[in-house]
Amino acid sequence: MKINNYREHLKSLLNTEVNVIIDRPINSVHPTHNDIIYEVNYGYITSLIALDNEYQDAYVLGVNYPIKEFKGEVKAIIHRINDNEDKLIVAPSNLNFEIEEIKRLINFQEKYFEIEVIKWWFFIIIFYHLSFNIYQIL
Repeated sequence: MKINNYREHLKSLLNTEVNVIIDRPINSVHPTHNDIIYEVNYGYITSLIALDNEYQDAYVLGVNYPIKEFKGEVKAIIHRINDNEDKLIVAPSNLNFEIEEIKRLINFQEKYFEIEVIKWWFFIIIFYHLSFNIYQIL
């Protein structure tokens, strides 16, 4: 999948329900980096192949005990600016997380990358801003 199509598909998942298979439960050790301990549940969704040709990775927030599978809402996308592996943030539908809180919760692994957090309201603000500017031009 081309990078633009992939990123557009990721954005289309915002606020939708997905099923995450957990392969690295909370408090587990990274398979190749023994210094990384997972502070949240981490896994993948099978409905999308990422740019690394693996299933799309996802952090599960708001469930603070080890789980094997989780059905929840995509709350945000972690875009790694200096890497091709973007991640989903999935949580129970009744929970919301501020951008800084998301960054703090996933810092145990994302501290090695330059990231931006993309949330649904980000698109609403841009759309409003663009609409307002177009209205002023008319």
